Amino acid sequence: MSFAPEYEAIIIGSGFGGAVMCARLSKRWPGQVLLLERGKAYPQGSFPRSPADLANNFWCPDDAAGNRPHHVRKQKVAKGKLLGMFDVRSFAHMDTVTCAGLGGGSLIYANVFLRPPEHTFNQHWPSQLKLATLAPYYDVAQSVLGARTIPPHQDESDRRFILRTHQFQRFAAEQKLSSKLADIAVYFGNGYSYGKQAQPTQIGLQEPNRYGAVQTSCTYCGECDIGCNVHAKNTTDLNYLHVARTVHGARVQTQAQAQRIVPLNAQGEDDANARGEHGYRVYFDDFEHDTVTAVTSRRVVVSAGTLGSNELLLRCRDIHRSLPAISQRLGYRFSGNGDFLSFALDSKVPVNSTYGPVITQYTDHHLFEQYDPQRAFLLEDASVPTHAAWAMAALQPVLHPWDKFKALLQVAWSAISSFYPGRKNQQVGFLLNRLLQHDITQYSAVLLCMGQDQADGRFSLNPAGYLDLDWPQKTSQPLYDAILALGARFNRFIGGEVFLPLPTWLRPMRNNVTVHPLGGCTLADSPEAGVVSAAEADRGQVFGYQGLYVADGAIMPTALGANPAATIAALSEWIAHGITGQAPTDSLL
Repeated sequence: MSFAPEYEAIIIGSGFGGAVMCARLSKRWPGQVLLLERGKAYPQGSFPRSPADLANNFWCPDDAAGNRPHHVRKQKVAKGKLLGMFDVRSFAHMDTVTCAGLGGGSLIYANVFLRPPEHTFNQHWPSQLKLATLAPYYDVAQSVLGARTIPPHQDESDRRFILRTHQFQRFAAEQKLSSKLADIAVYFGNGYSYGKQAQPTQIGLQEPNRYGAVQTSCTYCGECDIGCNVHAKNTTDLNYLHVARTVHGARVQTQAQAQRIVPLNAQGEDDANARGEHGYRVYFDDFEHDTVTAVTSRRVVVSAGTLGSNELLLRCRDIHRSLPAISQRLGYRFSGNGDFLSFALDSKVPVNSTYGPVITQYTDHHLFEQYDPQRAFLLEDASVPTHAAWAMAALQPVLHPWDKFKALLQVAWSAISSFYPGRKNQQVGFLLNRLLQHDITQYSAVLLCMGQDQADGRFSLNPAGYLDLDWPQKTSQPLYDAILALGARFNRFIGGEVFLPLPTWLRPMRNNVTVHPLGGCTLADSPEAGVVSAAEADRGQVFGYQGLYVADGAIMPTALGANPAATIAALSEWIAHGITGQAPTDSLL
């Protein structure tokens, strides 16, 4: 008698790819799907906010500490291991920021649901994958994620008026560039986000969403990128994963990091010569119980994020030798999606960068219109959490040292003179006002750009056997130069005192930072061109293996220019449709 695996499917990771696959496969095989997520679950109100908690909120388990920043490694030594949310890694010429937690990258992304331009699919993509092919899958994913533009406001006194949006729109008009409100996966109430009603739910009101998870109508606090404590972000744990668990009986195991995937033979034994026809055994670290556990499944979906999926498959092929037939193209065509962050500081006009969802609009710079493949990118506005705003306020004395010194002298003199007769009525409010007036965050802008870099990076394993990255930065320099030039123009437009790229870009480091790593397990027509099949008969399946799939940002053959979440979700819907034979609907039922 042949071996019977425990599960029909094991899914590794819970971001946009893993969540979609979990919902669709658990519907096809109720109660027979297991999802493994390395991070923790974050119920409402559980995201860290204090400086001490945020300092420990990094991901650095017992192994692979070498490419983490020094302060993270130092914290790891003191704590033994860090199992927080932010996975920050430093490679040559490129730093990455990703997320560990139930919901994956959706916990900290900027909510934007944006389809890339059609011409994105014309180079390096499989011939059968076009924007039109994926359109119905984009439609379903957008509906599930409740992505719409910010609600309209009546006037500038309306609480829904976002000054930052207005200033970016003014700049786009001055530059003769197109600015459009972005569809964002933020909860503004069931009627607005899912029912297409014109009026949103009152700010701060809680109610069950269309899938039964309790959410709060967005409070405009600007904390989207550090985890939304009121659950106003439509993260995947509140829709796809919620239905998978509560309706279709999927089992979700958090604090479980996959370490090895091994094919099985007919007797259920580990056999590296097998090709998946009898299923797989997945070994994972159970951080909660400090053990290594193994489970078996008929099929495995790797959705561990671009870094996680590449590292896992490279180690399986080259270290454990359990998946030796994976294409030699594994690790190629990495892209940072042209991510570039900069700041326009201390402007002449107010911007109010601490209010509103983290991104509300995008300004097109030769990506959608008048396409320029060397300089195609988007400029998006970004908010600053209040906690970061206090840190930014510390820059004020640096920018205007004499002004602040005079203010400090005035405050000191007022405090001293208050001890003399007739000065007892000195108000504390006046003292605070002198020190805190002209809040720099109200007069500064955060510029988030992403574009079409050359996608010519390569993942490999370092001598210790963990992920490394070679990023040939100079080949994408025309893109970065164009981004810097537009940022400098924005700074002049608002009368900023200083235009400052992210400090890692300054010499001698000269490192990019990406929050949208893509590629390495690319979709292709053959194993000579990529790692994952784009053929209709085996969508998303790893070449050389039956029942082994990849569904996340790693399968992108190029940079998208647009925010990747929409395309990751759409491709995952497309792959799940191929596996289950069931066309997806937004009811998730």
